[in-house]
Amino acid sequence: MFASKIALGIKAVTMLFVTLSIYFQDLAIVTNEAVRSELMSYILVIPFLLTYLLYRKRKMLRATIPFKTTNPTSKLTFKHEIVGALLCLTAFLLYWHGSYTFQPLEYHMVSLPLFTAGLTLIILNMETLRVLAFPIAFLLFLAPPPLETIYVVGANLSAISSEAAYDILKAVGLPVSLGNQYGSPVIILQKPEGPLSFAIDIACSGIYSLIGFMIFTVFATYIARGPVWKKATLFITGFPLMYGLNIGRIIVIILIGNQSGMEVAVQAFHLLGGLVLIFMGTLIFLAISEKIFKMFTAKPRTTPCNHCNQNPPIIEHFCPACGKLLNPMDIRLSRRDLSKILVFTMGAVLIVNLQVPVFALTKVPAEVTLEELGNEQTVAQILPEIQGYATRFIYRDERFEEIAKQDASLLYAYMPTDETKMPIFIAVEIARTRSSLHRWEVCLITYPLDIGLQPQVQQLSLRDIQILQDPPITARYFAFQRRESNLTQQVLYWYENADFKTSKGLEKEYVKISLVAFAQTPEDIRMIEEQLLAVGQAIANHWQPIKTWSQISLIIAQHGNILITISAAALAITLALQVIEKQKEKRSNFRVYSRLASDEEKLQLRAVYQAAKDGNPTTDGMASCYRRLSGRPIESSLLLQKLNEAEKAGLLRREIVSRDDEPVLVWKSNVSL
Repeated sequence: MFASKIALGIKAVTMLFVTLSIYFQDLAIVTNEAVRSELMSYILVIPFLLTYLLYRKRKMLRATIPFKTTNPTSKLTFKHEIVGALLCLTAFLLYWHGSYTFQPLEYHMVSLPLFTAGLTLIILNMETLRVLAFPIAFLLFLAPPPLETIYVVGANLSAISSEAAYDILKAVGLPVSLGNQYGSPVIILQKPEGPLSFAIDIACSGIYSLIGFMIFTVFATYIARGPVWKKATLFITGFPLMYGLNIGRIIVIILIGNQSGMEVAVQAFHLLGGLVLIFMGTLIFLAISEKIFKMFTAKPRTTPCNHCNQNPPIIEHFCPACGKLLNPMDIRLSRRDLSKILVFTMGAVLIVNLQVPVFALTKVPAEVTLEELGNEQTVAQILPEIQGYATRFIYRDERFEEIAKQDASLLYAYMPTDETKMPIFIAVEIARTRSSLHRWEVCLITYPLDIGLQPQVQQLSLRDIQILQDPPITARYFAFQRRESNLTQQVLYWYENADFKTSKGLEKEYVKISLVAFAQTPEDIRMIEEQLLAVGQAIANHWQPIKTWSQISLIIAQHGNILITISAAALAITLALQVIEKQKEKRSNFRVYSRLASDEEKLQLRAVYQAAKDGNPTTDGMASCYRRLSGRPIESSLLLQKLNEAEKAGLLRREIVSRDDEPVLVWKSNVSL
């Protein structure tokens, strides 16, 4: 037993070590966003939910990890290892290619479930992957939600919530009116001392709470016990529930404001924030699942097995009658396992040495204290001197820093000495979270459209441009024209990661550098684009990226699309070939079965097939089906002997299935009847 725990621990530690080695930077960024950004605060609960899922599956894992099919006619193959290796390769290529794009973190986190699934197949087996399929897929919630989707859903929720709250408040006799301010709905409460305005923006729409509640709803629906249609209905029920709670929160806050004033209402808004809303929604959701849908999380009572109740000596791993796990198999480390562990450990060490930062790391601003930014003395440390330009500090926007939750928002300018060139303005935004550094096209076009307004700008161009080759830094070029004028504005911006001195010492901060220029005529657009690219390259070089890429890393990243396509195609072909091979094997078994099997053997195999249709393909279940088909009983010991013979002939196989998270050994047919 102790040796089995050691073997299991080595496999688990290997998988954890390899995954954390490759994804440590990404997980650190996601954790930072979760701690400091309300948008991604829901991520803090995901590790606890995953831990519970693994704990709940512990018996299934204990049964499936050492499980091997006992078919002596099968040859030693590496089918699972090949599929796992292709999954890991596809995830690796997706990860590396993502580092070459404008949104590396999103690519990296999407590749995490793929890599984990492949690693599970290689180190463990297919049966264990089936058990862990949902927890692995749950890792997708670690990926940052797309801002475009957040704005679309948040804007719609704001509009609907404000109208619903307004109608209810109006119905109870409050003097309210519905307006609009900066694109957000506003409920205006008339008071003798003056009107009070309650803006229902994205933060008040309940979208942040809805994301967190959606994750819990997925989790609770999965662990609830009941038929699929009940789970689907329960899942759908959760969304109007959360939406109704948010409307209730808005009404309560306005009622508090009516009685006690705006200051108390603001305090109530923070008090009734996302976590409180999620907690209330969770309690109601669980009550609905238990009282209405009768989906208890407790295990239902099962009919006791006569064979298990006889308390025989535990020499068998599974009960031969009901299939219940009696004595877990020992987990051993074979030479094959040790070889795979060694290869993956060495591969992880190699990848760590080749690995590049998610965002380009720089070292120039390390001498700059955030509090000192915003004066002429720090210009030379932030921006390089460029021939033909004079560098100027314009101002520090402290008001915007407060609104956007940034540590610094600075504006500089490169004033050209050549009159044929245009001035280039440099906006440097610094924040502890990446989500505080908004994208230009989202703010100017996506968000106004989502709240039902016509954007004040017309997009002319939006594409990604590589401004530095090694390490590769990808910037986004965005050109647009304001509708009230013929002036064309061109922006080139990108993200970096740098160390800054703060009151707490040296801290890593996210930086968005935006180069902005204005074209007077259409002929100026191309010239300004080249001008922006040259200045952007000079700034990126001035910030001195710390880590360069190896040649092989650059090749993989540059040709990522082609390599991912090849790897995914190889994976699809491998899976298709395995399905075809399985079908051929079943047809071959059917020919042998039709030619050689006696009537009694055919009857037994039909009992297996019928028991599977009835949902109870255990030995007891097949004995019941055999009695129903033949009209006579059969002894369990004799039936078990016949089943073992059929398994040796390749007509049957054993599998482990989950019944309320309890492992049960069942029989499956290898013959297409």
